[in-house]
Amino acid sequence: MTVGKSLATFALVGGALAGGIAFASPAAAVSSCSDAFTHQFDIIFPGQKPETTYYIENCADVTSGKVTASSNVTWNIVDDQVIDNGKRFTSFKITTRIESRSDSGGSDTVVSSKTCDWTSLFNSNYSGPGEPGPASTCTVPSVTYNKDLYWSSDSTVVYDIEGDGKGAITKDLYGSPLMHG
Repeated sequence: MTVGKSLATFALVGGALAGGIAFASPAAAVSSCSDAFTHQFDIIFPGQKPETTYYIENCADVTSGKVTASSNVTWNIVDDQVIDNGKRFTSFKITTRIESRSDSGGSDTVVSSKTCDWTSLFNSNYSGPGEPGPASTCTVPSVTYNKDLYWSSDSTVVYDIEGDGKGAITKDLYGSPLMHG
């Protein structure tokens, strides 16, 4: 668990105690998406490629007794004066996870995960898709919901910028709010 995730979890636990995300029936559709938990980072590319901001929101959803997790991504160029629209990434992958824990302050256990390769998507659409869509959402296979556990999703991004000589960079992103009940 990263420091950012620890702080996010601390804030969420306080919110949960004051009436956070809890529900009575796993059959009810509940989502833990929150703009407050969207992670953003800027990438400065070598050469004449424009700086780009990436936004990734981790969500966990419960529908009909199943938990699903997804990471939704959008991105925008910071300066629209594009001189070089060539290849930006050698690799860009995100691993999204469904996690559970026995209590709100406990350690996460990965229940299901999926890795999505977005290298081609980001290299072919440098200015961003606007809104998240199927091509920019990494969805984990669902698992059976247990109301006695606390559920969330989080993700890790690993990317390698074309031509910068630095190799792969890893970012652990904020998790979604906890769901319980």
